Amino acid sequence: MSEHLRTALVLAASGVPVLPLRAGKVPFGNCTRCADNACGGRPNMKNPGSCACPGPCHAWAAATTDPDVISSGPWRRAWLSASAVAYHPGGAGLTIVDLDNADAIAWAREHLPATQTVPTTRGEHWLYLGAMPSVNGVRPGVDIKSTMAYARWLGFGAGTMAPLPDAVRALAVSKPAPARPTPQPLTVPAPAVSGECRHRTPAFLERGIAMAEQRITEATSGVHNAVYRTFLAVLSTHGRCGCLTEDHIARLFTAAQTKGESARHCTDAWTNAQTRLGL
Repeated sequence: MSEHLRTALVLAASGVPVLPLRAGKVPFGNCTRCADNACGGRPNMKNPGSCACPGPCHAWAAATTDPDVISSGPWRRAWLSASAVAYHPGGAGLTIVDLDNADAIAWAREHLPATQTVPTTRGEHWLYLGAMPSVNGVRPGVDIKSTMAYARWLGFGAGTMAPLPDAVRALAVSKPAPARPTPQPLTVPAPAVSGECRHRTPAFLERGIAMAEQRITEATSGVHNAVYRTFLAVLSTHGRCGCLTEDHIARLFTAAQTKGESARHCTDAWTNAQTRLGL
């Protein structure tokens, strides 16, 4: 039994819904049966739909506490290649205040009640008892992860978990409209072949970029995953023919950052999509 599977079973036994993450801290992709959400199950919907897939599809909506599901079939194979364990905090009745840097931590120490704290790569997770809607970018470097979201399991941390305070709930209500930051430029993949773009008309590309912007803009939750999947879709269609320009990528990054994503998250999502497609 892998270490990740062992951890997942321990968490599930304590009532914490879990799911495996692959490289890049992203969920496993939908199985063939569920490709393009043909089953109707989508992680950014309150109702995952009619999907009864036994595999770890649909991001947070796949999280489960069922040990038979976790340790058998497609799930068992997923754990063998997983890079981390994730959990659905809202499903466990928890809310995470994700503090991404030292300034965010200093703000939390001044304005939020002390609670159980878990160190992360760049900051801290503050865990509160109680669930609420997930919201990104409630303050600079501060995200709220609870319902319809997933978080990487990083251990139990330290301190006593406090009840979810009104101060955290108020952050979601009073979230300021995000500024449109300057997108971080990236090197566009070189065309796979020379000559005329196989899409033949700029209108096809323009329509695709506009639809991608709309998909990101309309994401109501699970923004990290929505951005990654949109980048993946754009690159799978346009990444090899060389028709993407820095202006196109800037438009996608701007849409993502307007939804609260940081430039780092945009870059990570773009790089992960390129890696998955072998670009």
